[in-house]
Amino acid sequence: MAKKASSTAAASAPRAAETRPSAPARGIGRIPVLGLSPVVSGGRWPARGYVGEVIPFGATAFREGHDSIGVELLLTDPSGRTHRHPMRLVTVGLDDYSTLAQVTSVGTWTFSVRAYADEWETWRHNAEIKIPAGIDVELMYTMGAELLARAATDKNRPVRERDALATAAESLLDVSAGDEVRFAVLSDPELERIMQVRPIRGLASESEPAEMRVERARAGSGSWYEFFPRSEGAKQRKDGSWQSGTFRTAAKRLSAVAAMGFDVLYLPPIHPIGTSFRKGPNNTLNPGEHDPGSPWAIGSPSGGHDTIHPDLGTVEDFTWFLGQAAKKQIEVGIDLALQASPDHPWVIEHPEWFTTLPDGSIAYAENPPKKYQDIYPVNFDNDPEGIRAEVLRIVRYWISLGVKIFRVDNPHTKPVEFWEWLIATVNAEEPDVIFLAEAFTRPAMMQALARVGFQQSYTYFTWRNTKEELEEFFTSISTETADFLRPNLFVNTPDILTEYLQFGGPAAFTIRAALAATAAPTWGVYSGFELFENVARPGAEENIDNEKYEYKPRDFAAAEAAGRSLSIYLGILNTIRREHPALQQLRNLTLHSSDDDSILVYSKHLDGAFTPSGNSDTILVVANVDPHSVRETTVHIDSTAFGIPLGTPYRVTDLVTGNSWQWGTDNFVRLDAFVEPVHIFHVEELNQ
Repeated sequence: MAKKASSTAAASAPRAAETRPSAPARGIGRIPVLGLSPVVSGGRWPARGYVGEVIPFGATAFREGHDSIGVELLLTDPSGRTHRHPMRLVTVGLDDYSTLAQVTSVGTWTFSVRAYADEWETWRHNAEIKIPAGIDVELMYTMGAELLARAATDKNRPVRERDALATAAESLLDVSAGDEVRFAVLSDPELERIMQVRPIRGLASESEPAEMRVERARAGSGSWYEFFPRSEGAKQRKDGSWQSGTFRTAAKRLSAVAAMGFDVLYLPPIHPIGTSFRKGPNNTLNPGEHDPGSPWAIGSPSGGHDTIHPDLGTVEDFTWFLGQAAKKQIEVGIDLALQASPDHPWVIEHPEWFTTLPDGSIAYAENPPKKYQDIYPVNFDNDPEGIRAEVLRIVRYWISLGVKIFRVDNPHTKPVEFWEWLIATVNAEEPDVIFLAEAFTRPAMMQALARVGFQQSYTYFTWRNTKEELEEFFTSISTETADFLRPNLFVNTPDILTEYLQFGGPAAFTIRAALAATAAPTWGVYSGFELFENVARPGAEENIDNEKYEYKPRDFAAAEAAGRSLSIYLGILNTIRREHPALQQLRNLTLHSSDDDSILVYSKHLDGAFTPSGNSDTILVVANVDPHSVRETTVHIDSTAFGIPLGTPYRVTDLVTGNSWQWGTDNFVRLDAFVEPVHIFHVEELNQ
């Protein structure tokens, strides 16, 4: 006899009113569909795309037994129209299916994957085995005819298609036609086409839907150039003082930027600069009376983040500058640096936005051993609502003037949740606004910033120089993080002059530019790169006489006249990028091999279904990444990566020199770093 429950047990049991059964989990489905991609963090954030991007979609699907299944992508655009894309089996035995689809409009796209019993393919597979073996011959023909006859009654099919299906059914049953004619129905090209477009489906299951956020093309593809407007047109007077460049004088540089093919111009902070603890040349603590200070030490009695430095001009001058850039098809981006000089109005009006130390002083910025006494970091935890309101006001102000691109300084030193809120809020109002994360930091933080909304990210490219390093890096950005992180491959910055550039000579600059311009759809150059500026401040990885702390007018015309400029080559690179849509994609990079540890080989291919011309486009890059050498070796090309069967010859044309060769699987190359360190080939089939 069962014992009664004790009073203690009864008291601890949940009451009926408190019992909250969880919602039933969705079942696996009659034909399981698992592992959708692209999906970011299990769907916590939407995957990312940009207009014109070709996305690889994937899923795992299977069923019991040996019957055939069909798998298709159901992709719904922001207007609500659903596009069906058949998926192909990638690896026999692994049940992984994939397809490529191009996203063409801004907004939220949804997608799911549907798997179904492919009744015709199951029958045909069995018939191809049984009928030649003489097993159940008439039964197999009867079963096939019944399938086709049933499909012929489907009023959703075009009349011509229904007629073809009915005719094929009759052919299967026509004993008088002979075995060869009847059996030929199984491989009839028209019937195969019909089944590709509208298969005969049986059982079906559909995955849960997933989201993808698609942004404007510039969010994923562009060529960036950076200059300090105060240096453009700056002049030093006889007494050593300087006359700052202005937006009016800086506009004179726009024609040269456009001639090099850059379509985004990024300006470091254009706001008033503090005088307290102002840094002098080469980051010294003893500035002279004429030293302009670092633009990142934002704020003075003249104003803060919503103010233009008086030396640069007025708001009207700035909007005029934006207009002049637009006339040359250049979009201007500005810096969003959420920090303050000790002279910023925030320090007086909102001291709670900073960290006060026990001695009563405000903590300045540090990255030991570096110290930034001229900058106070914002404490986002003291008054989060007030700070959020102020930053949103500032961003909205610059948007109202025509700015749609913000390069964000050091976002990794601010709370990630703040950026998630800010970007979501701004993009809900202005979907075209782009935020670039300048975060050279730990992978987890860099990737988190991208996941929560940053449209673009600086990367470790600057420090990846060997063949092995570059192969790993290019694979990572084109596959592992491509669903959410869009890399912007800047070759240099005011803070970064790598040893590779310091000691590699002009060849190093050429190599780095070619790799950045071809390996990813977005890249960038900081002014002076084209002049091979390579002298570092002793003990630092940055240019000596750094432009962050002083005016730096450059004589670009004299350098070009003397043959000491890379500007023409940069223009060629950007022309190649514009003319070849394969280079405007991120996920299409394929590595090839060479017999030399310094010869890097990769291709980028785009099928004609996704190009404006309807013709496939393939770029093949062969680079000597050792800027101090001449290399001769054999490169091995898997031409199936760009749709040419192995062993079939094809033509490669160097888009810089115009030289052409006939290539195949194994090819000899000679790359002289001092003359021609990189081949950028356009690949064409010989019969084209």
